[in-house]
Amino acid sequence: MTHLYKHLRVHQVFGANTDVGKTIITTALVRASALNNNRVFYLKPVSTGAPQDADDEHIKRHAGPQKHLVDAHCLFRYGDPVSPHLAAKIASETQGVKISAPSDETFVRSVAEHIRKRAKAVSLPAHMYVETAGGVHSPTLSGTTQLDSYRPLFLPTILIGDSKLGGISSTISSFESLLLRGYIVDAILLFRDEYYRNFEYLTQYFAERGTRVTALDPPPPRIDDAAEDFAKTEKYYSNLVPDSLQGDIFTAVEHLDTCHARRIQELDSMPRRTLDAIWWPFVQHGLVKNEKDVNVIDSAWSDFFSVYDASSENTSQPTSLLQPQLDSSASWWTQAVGHAHPALALAAANAAGRYGHVMFPQATHLPALKLAERLLQGPGKGWASRAFFSDNGSTGMEVALKMALRSFIVSSGLELSSAEKKSLGVIGLRGSYHGDTIGTMDACEEGVYTCEWHEAKGYWFEPPTVSIRQGQVAVTLPPALSSLTGDQQHQAVESFETLSLVYDVEQRLTSPLAKHYRHYLEKNICNLQADNSRKLAALVLEPIVMGAGGMIFVDPLFQRIMVDVVRDPTLFPAALPVIFDEVFVGLYRLGFESAGPLLGVNPDISVNAKILTGGILPLAVTLASDHIFQAFNSESKVDALLHGHSYTAHAIGCQVANATLDMVGELAKSNQWATATRKWAPEGAPSKVWSFWDPDFITSISRLDIVDEAMALGTVLAIKFKDDAAGYASHSAQALLQSMRLPLDDGSTSPAPGGAPFGVHYRTLGNVAYFMSSLNTSRATIEALEDRLWRLVCS
Repeated sequence: MTHLYKHLRVHQVFGANTDVGKTIITTALVRASALNNNRVFYLKPVSTGAPQDADDEHIKRHAGPQKHLVDAHCLFRYGDPVSPHLAAKIASETQGVKISAPSDETFVRSVAEHIRKRAKAVSLPAHMYVETAGGVHSPTLSGTTQLDSYRPLFLPTILIGDSKLGGISSTISSFESLLLRGYIVDAILLFRDEYYRNFEYLTQYFAERGTRVTALDPPPPRIDDAAEDFAKTEKYYSNLVPDSLQGDIFTAVEHLDTCHARRIQELDSMPRRTLDAIWWPFVQHGLVKNEKDVNVIDSAWSDFFSVYDASSENTSQPTSLLQPQLDSSASWWTQAVGHAHPALALAAANAAGRYGHVMFPQATHLPALKLAERLLQGPGKGWASRAFFSDNGSTGMEVALKMALRSFIVSSGLELSSAEKKSLGVIGLRGSYHGDTIGTMDACEEGVYTCEWHEAKGYWFEPPTVSIRQGQVAVTLPPALSSLTGDQQHQAVESFETLSLVYDVEQRLTSPLAKHYRHYLEKNICNLQADNSRKLAALVLEPIVMGAGGMIFVDPLFQRIMVDVVRDPTLFPAALPVIFDEVFVGLYRLGFESAGPLLGVNPDISVNAKILTGGILPLAVTLASDHIFQAFNSESKVDALLHGHSYTAHAIGCQVANATLDMVGELAKSNQWATATRKWAPEGAPSKVWSFWDPDFITSISRLDIVDEAMALGTVLAIKFKDDAAGYASHSAQALLQSMRLPLDDGSTSPAPGGAPFGVHYRTLGNVAYFMSSLNTSRATIEALEDRLWRLVCS
């Protein structure tokens, strides 16, 4: 994904099947490139069979008059003429020693390093061809199909079509398999078989899809006499690739050069075009001064972007125009299993092909029904009875608020005027954020995210927070709660031996702090009720962590007691509906499926989004208890929940969500999760909370002079830097971490796909820097980021 050089055009050659002439046609391309006075590199990553029959040896024999310009190489060679995965296994068994085949990571890094070395070896225009083995789905050494194994490299592709009987189908199927995984297919080449004439059909078929097809004369039959076979084959290549530099093969090479140049030109033009056409979210355009400030993402894979860096042209040593960049915010918290996962892409394509979009009112389809059922038995188990679909987290919360307010009115039996209904309010926490639609903004106090129409409808308590400060686990109380210490002017801090103790909510319910919380909340809520300006109708919480407000880790005990208080019949004859906004924190983002079991109490309504569809496309689900549902259930149409979206329960999103949850379920049982959980377990005892981030790293970084506090749960790491001007408008964290965007080359192989040095794309919230992994981010990637952070903040 990071191989694009101005001076070196690289193409990968896939075949629509075995025995389609992949090496013959690649040899012709190599020969034509060399005749045009280009230095040419040929790579056969894996070769199986006798050495004399190897494809790289064929290239060397028939490289043509300019063979001195051709370099042919093979990385992994096995003697048995079988599929690479089987050849590697046979080789291991024959040697009598159990040797594992190279992993996909090792394989990809070997190919990537070879490309980088060749790119550094030349400064004049050069061509490179990387030839795969067999068909597009033939296994590599690990057993992974080639399309998936090579995908991290993201090399532009040439597809060698099948000219034989059945070849039309195999060629189109191979092309579609490539497209489903995001490959760029620049050209299709195949032999001109005059009997089956596949090239005629395929030329017209792919012309309609904007892809060029080139048909070439087929080679002569192979003969037993080696010398005669060589002479006949050499004559074939001389006719196919003549010294006149005229013919279809040269047109094909010219087309590949044009595709290469056009791709670079487009990438180079994108920053200026973007600045002229796009209005970004959450970006002050007045602070974007130059085209270099535009992050041009060419592709993405796993936890990394591949970004365009025009400045690499100006370096003394030729480097790629594309650089890997770690997506350390999980693309606004959406990534579950990394970018461009083939299983999710196939799920989306399958649903798109089967359904497209079908309207949902009074209808059903299997992806939506399965998703609703599994969510009711997952995060909704034991309390939820219905699932309502919407477009995204913000609209999911709009639905939740509508549900809660109607339910409150019905349950309370109050006869409210229209004006009184409009003035219903919520209880929440200061720093909360539930989305950018008007209703969700009104459920938060006025702040940087609100707009001119905003009308804060409720009351928001400043919460006590959990963090690690100077190596000590602490619950910090805001001034309003600090009367426990007798100091109304400063924050009080209560220390804990382990993080696990803080999140043992049931154990803490009898503590003095719990009694203090309850007294504080009851007193203030009673005062709010006595104020007739607004009737309280719901409790709205981001459980455990308030994300957009600054990665605020709220004391779970405080949130538990908030729920208990609003359900206390002595205070509220009609209990307030409780909404959990789990758009950010839900579905294992914090290491657990939902917050209810951790808090020891379930909501009446909850919202899930983001991780739900693995970052592929937007979808939200609002879960509701039967009590909430019955508030809308009658024989009158106007009593129904008259809320919906054109793309409600779109089959593509639901299908992807089901595939995502399947994968997440397997990850939850993985050794990687078990290992991370054990690291956070106090003295081996089970812990309710854990993180992918190393506990010793968190403790150490919290002791640094420039750090106010640090905290981690699940995939999330937050570091609050000391700053007198703290707040969302602060640029302190952004400025401090600025150098992380640049790749760091320390001479070692990085965990980025292909092993190249990588930069870090990050987001900050004022003086808070946060970092977020996917649910399957490798430990090596997390360690690399921890090391990078440590070096930076200690410098």
